[in-house]
This record gives sequence, C-alpha cells and structure tokens, in this order.
Amino acid sequence: MAEYDLLAIGNAIVDVISRGDDAFLERENIQKGGMTLIDAARAEELYAAMGPGVETSGGSAGNTVAGFLSLGGSGAYFGKVADDQLGAIFTHDIRSLGVTYRTRPLEGQPPTARCMVVVTPDGERSMSTYLGACVELGPEDIDEEIVKAAKVTYFEGYLWDPPRAKEAIVKAAGIAKANGRSMAMTLSDAFCVHRYRSEFLDLLRTGAVGIVFANESEALALYETEDFDAACGKLAKDASQLAVITRSEKGCVVLEGDRRIDVPTENVAEVVDTTGAGDLFAAGFLRGFTAGYDHETSARLGNLAASHIIRQIGPRPQTRLADLPPVAALLGSARG
Repeated sequence: MAEYDLLAIGNAIVDVISRGDDAFLERENIQKGGMTLIDAARAEELYAAMGPGVETSGGSAGNTVAGFLSLGGSGAYFGKVADDQLGAIFTHDIRSLGVTYRTRPLEGQPPTARCMVVVTPDGERSMSTYLGACVELGPEDIDEEIVKAAKVTYFEGYLWDPPRAKEAIVKAAGIAKANGRSMAMTLSDAFCVHRYRSEFLDLLRTGAVGIVFANESEALALYETEDFDAACGKLAKDASQLAVITRSEKGCVVLEGDRRIDVPTENVAEVVDTTGAGDLFAAGFLRGFTAGYDHETSARLGNLAASHIIRQIGPRPQTRLADLPPVAALLGSARG
C-alpha cells in the first residue's frame, strides 16, 4: 500500500452554518463558542429556528485532512456516516478532494450526523451537534493497513463522547506505535477537556499520543489553571513528542521538551467565521511536520492556513491553499 502523510479519524458530520446574533444564542440556550451535544428532536427544533443555512461536509478531523490535501499532502480518513442523503454528500465531498475514504456506511438508523453552527457578527462559532451515525464508529472500522501506511494518525478529542470510538482509537494507537508511526490528537474544545481531562492526560503520559494540539483555553482547562506559562510547562513534560498551542491573534507556541518556540501570526482585518480555524492550523502544521520542515516553518504554515479560513464562511478551503502566494512561497523556501 502507498504511504500516506496523514490519516485523520473523526466524527463524520455535515455542517449547517447560519448567521445569528447573541440574542439568538441566549434565546435558544446555546453555549457561545462551544460545542454542545444534542438529540435528534433538538436538532430538528434548532434547524427550524435558524436562519438560512449553508450545508457543507465538516467534522473537525475531516476539515483537517481536507486542508492537508489542499496544501499538497496525501491523506486518508476514518469516520462513520449512514447510508442516507447526508452520508452520500459527505462521502462525495471528501473523496472529491483526493482523500482515501473507505469506512463502510451504517445501514438504517441513526442517520448521518449534523452540526448546527451559528456564526455571530464577531465571527465566533457556536455549535450544537447531533452525532447520529458517528456513535457507531468502532474498532472494526480501523483499517490496519492504512494505519501502518500513515506517517501520522490524527484524531479529534470529540471522539471521546461516543464510547465505541475510544476502542477504535486505542486500536489505532497500538498499530501506529508498533509500526514506528506518530499518533496525534486535538483536544477539540475546553468543554470536551473538562469532560475527559484525566483520560486525555493519561493518553499523553502513557505515550499513546505523542503530539497534541490545543488552543489556549483548552491547555488551561487541561491543567485547571489560569497561568498560561504554567500550563505550557506541564504540557511540555507530558507530551512525548510535541505540543502545539494556538493563541488566536497572538500566534502559537510549539513545545518540544525544554524548547519553546513562539510564532506570531498576521493580523486579519475582518474575521468572517472562525469555524475550522484550529482544524486548518493543524492541517498546516502537520503538512510541514510530515514533510520534514522545522517546527517554526510548520507553525507558520498552520498560521497561514488558519488565517485564510477565517476570512470565509465554512471550514474547508474554497481555493487550493498550496496555490496561495504566501503559502507557495513558504513551501518553496522550505524545500530549498
């Protein structure tokens, strides 16, 4: 089997993105800036209450592998959809990008997952997610040969919500470790960290996960502190390979043992939609990492990808990232 730069494992979700204000969030009891799990009835209720929406294939890890291929890498994806209309949309979208996607669809109920994303005027996104068929992802969906062939296997912390997905991740981690491959995760959001803090720390401290991505609030939540530098120090010790923390307009921090690299980012004059910013940062960083670039260059690729995605509606690039002049220049200089 051909080698893949990246294998992503995540909740296969179709996003329904709509604009709304803070009053709408309050009226509908939606947690601003977070992700709340909802049931099928609530999904229908919220869909009816939202304004006009745009449907697009999403899911955190799905967005990352989509961005990764947009940057010129090769990749595969594991994620469960149902054999229904939304499942067909998701399957078509991810395969059309060149991603290897062979997960068998679920026959019957529950239906394909969907996420209701409300974008407020400040660009913040608030998500209400019905997991649907995602909860059926299990160890049988882990293709051992693909895991063996992937330089990095990356998964989203959101997978800790559906119970059988944990077994799938543990299986993938064992295969990756046995074959000298890297295992990476994103902490997903601070609310997810609060739910599974001890389990996430165990993944890092046992070496099951070597590379971890977090934003500032997630890193603080992981160590139950308000001291960012203290959180950095602890995360540097717990991550056996790398820890990468994004800080919005402040750029990011890369931690490798006792080494800390602070990498600034460009200012974005108008933030349209922050959906997928962290996902695309991970795509950029991992593109550099799997190509053998130094950590600062990888972080700059991540910053460029994230800065681009927040200028548009939706979490997947509408133009090929590798063709953007600043990205092409960085990729070219790194190769040179």
